[in-house]
Amino acid sequence: MYDLTKQNTVIVVFGASGDLAKKKTYPALHGLYKNGFLPEDTQIIGYARTKLEIDEFREKIKPNLKSIPADKDITEKFLKNLHYFPGKYDEDEPFKKLNEYINKLEEKSKHEKKNRLFYMALPPSVFTTVATHIKNQLYTKKGFSRLIVEKPFGKDIESSRKLVGDLAKLFTEEEIFRIDHYLGKEMVKNIMTLRFANIFLGAIWCKEYIDNVQITFKEPFGAEGRGGYFDEYGIIRDVMQNHLLQVFSVLTMEKPKSLDSERIRDAKVELLKCVNPIKKEDLLIGQYTNSTDGEKKGYREDETVPDDSTTPTYAAVTLFIKNSRWEGVPFILKCGKALDQLKTEVRIQFRDVANPIFENLSRNELVIRVQPGEAVYMKMINKKPGLSMDTMISELDLTYHRRFSDTKIPEAYEALILDALAGDHSNFVRDDELDVAWKIFTPILHYIENEKLEPIMYPYGSRGPKEVNSFVEKYGFKRDVQEYNWEDPSNKSKTSDK
Repeated sequence: MYDLTKQNTVIVVFGASGDLAKKKTYPALHGLYKNGFLPEDTQIIGYARTKLEIDEFREKIKPNLKSIPADKDITEKFLKNLHYFPGKYDEDEPFKKLNEYINKLEEKSKHEKKNRLFYMALPPSVFTTVATHIKNQLYTKKGFSRLIVEKPFGKDIESSRKLVGDLAKLFTEEEIFRIDHYLGKEMVKNIMTLRFANIFLGAIWCKEYIDNVQITFKEPFGAEGRGGYFDEYGIIRDVMQNHLLQVFSVLTMEKPKSLDSERIRDAKVELLKCVNPIKKEDLLIGQYTNSTDGEKKGYREDETVPDDSTTPTYAAVTLFIKNSRWEGVPFILKCGKALDQLKTEVRIQFRDVANPIFENLSRNELVIRVQPGEAVYMKMINKKPGLSMDTMISELDLTYHRRFSDTKIPEAYEALILDALAGDHSNFVRDDELDVAWKIFTPILHYIENEKLEPIMYPYGSRGPKEVNSFVEKYGFKRDVQEYNWEDPSNKSKTSDK
């Protein structure tokens, strides 16, 4: 594990008064501090346009910090290490004053090496402006200077290339960490271990055994409170082109030559180069309306959303990989807001048993539950106990809640911020990977927007457009012939695993 105790590190969070910083960045830093991964004298400076006194800022942050009574003293120490600096993003003077402030903090340190980590929890419209000021006024040569950039990384391939080019003029690729928090999730990181450390899984991870794969992301809430932002980007840019594509690439890439971060990213880029742009016939989009009971408003009823908006809040696309391992296997990516539950999972459905001697067999499936209730389970056919030879669906179940009940699974942002401090790029997006990812999605995004493609309506709180059932079935997905329910440990109840 990376040891920061012999170095002085100042962390600057830009956009410190916003929701992302309040709900994700500061709780992650608190988690690292609480568990001893940050030295006690780590100084964290929040920078934002909002004018706040330091005590007011600390009170804003405090409710989002996960803390038990035994941690109270640690949390208070953490809060004392928080600073707040108000200032505009497009003026030199506030950044010069911020540099003077950081210099004074660094003078108190006994360590010769003085690092600076800059976290941009900002809208993309100010990425380049702030990065320019960081390079001109805040960059240090006494240690490392590293830049964490939050998504979205552009809106299409042209805007992405411009952003990449602008940042490349200021920072080297080694200094830039494009954060996609899904790469920090425990079960996404576990995919590599499942694939490359288990011979029985590695042997069947190919078109000869796998019929189709679904990667599903569900949120039970809509765009409430951020309709203006969401309408500019839509669900494909917000979730699919980044989060789901990252899961897809780790799931399908060839074995990297080593666990070195660049070898892992090389393998992902080579895989994505084998994926053609999405075709119109491999697309389904939807948009939520008000709930059936009328309690939840539809997307277009949001005051910040245009009345005639055709922005998708649900999307399903199918990707095909042109290589010897995956030729012909459909990978169906589905994501949506205002659905029936919170869930992210990978569902790998295997081919039918050849020349079966048993009747009415369901297919084997390997399910990787990313959230909530991390789990890996294999649906298999078992003899029903008793005198007959009837079959039933059972499972080989590795549910983290039961198997690792005493282990704290770190939050994704905790893992990724620690990786950035360590200089480990394994779980961050490289510039060429970003480019090839946009090549896959840009044509279909332009088609949706230029044609003003009308989305299929679905009620808030439903499973999405009804048409998605026929959509997945046309790519070979078969539903269980026999009844089966998986016990979800996150809610301790029997539930359909579809």
